[in-house]
Amino acid sequence: MTKSRTFVFFLHSFALGAVLFAQERVSITPRSRPAPVIVRPLANLRLDVEMVQIPVSVTDVLGHPLIQLTKGDFRLFEDDVELPIKAFSVVDAPISAVLVFDSSRSMKPRIAEARAAVEQFLKTSMPGDEFALVRFSDKAEVTAPFTQDVGEISRQLSFVEPHGWTALYDAACLAAHQMKKASNNRRVLVIFSDGADNNSRYSESELIAILRESDVRVYAASIFEKPRSLEHIAEDSGGRALWVKKLDDLPAAVETLSRQIRSEYMLGYTPASAQNDGKYHRVRVEVQPPSGMSRVVASWKHGYTAPGE
Repeated sequence: MTKSRTFVFFLHSFALGAVLFAQERVSITPRSRPAPVIVRPLANLRLDVEMVQIPVSVTDVLGHPLIQLTKGDFRLFEDDVELPIKAFSVVDAPISAVLVFDSSRSMKPRIAEARAAVEQFLKTSMPGDEFALVRFSDKAEVTAPFTQDVGEISRQLSFVEPHGWTALYDAACLAAHQMKKASNNRRVLVIFSDGADNNSRYSESELIAILRESDVRVYAASIFEKPRSLEHIAEDSGGRALWVKKLDDLPAAVETLSRQIRSEYMLGYTPASAQNDGKYHRVRVEVQPPSGMSRVVASWKHGYTAPGE
């Protein structure tokens, strides 16, 4: 990086603040007790924040995307101070998606339906999309690196057999690390799981810190269980978690998630005071419902960590 005085800052170019693994096919081995992870801004990195871009998805209460809104329908706040939206666009670009697949013991009676749900999601791919696969039980493992060959993801998924506990947070951390190898700017984790974490070395707060240092949004289809932690993780990243109460509802949930991932606005604004304070700045977006609609549901990345001096 050159030492020019001012850089245009994009959330889509943030580097991950935690390096978890060093091999193409790697795994996380659980430890007996968690140890704290400290996530710091990268050393020797200086950026003057001029423009922040916030991806936003908007749906009606049934989950159907709203794609005809205008800039005037949005209000944006940083640290509770409203700021003018200076750039506005509807995003239509390829995605890089890591599919995070639960293969713990509890998935045994529903593994076929979960595989079918992944296959359904892959069918929504567009030219330029790429996918990777992380499966997890007692530990997390990359079983397929990024590829545009959806058939390879399907082949690797067919070898997955359910066993063990649920290291969901570890799997999401590993998936976030894989994003360093992604080719596209639009980056998402799509989690398929039926329960809460019970075997990870990383905690919820540690995972959120890692995701905040990256430009990754989390979407999830949570089967039967409704873990608040997964909802919190997805919401904080600007994604969404859907609760599937019965297996018959899983295809519809996957279709909804796919539509939401594909339908996105980009709001650009200039912070009130551009400074390298190394602090986390919270972002809030408000959306005016279209005429005849009482309310909408909006998802956006809830903030960013400014670089340090």
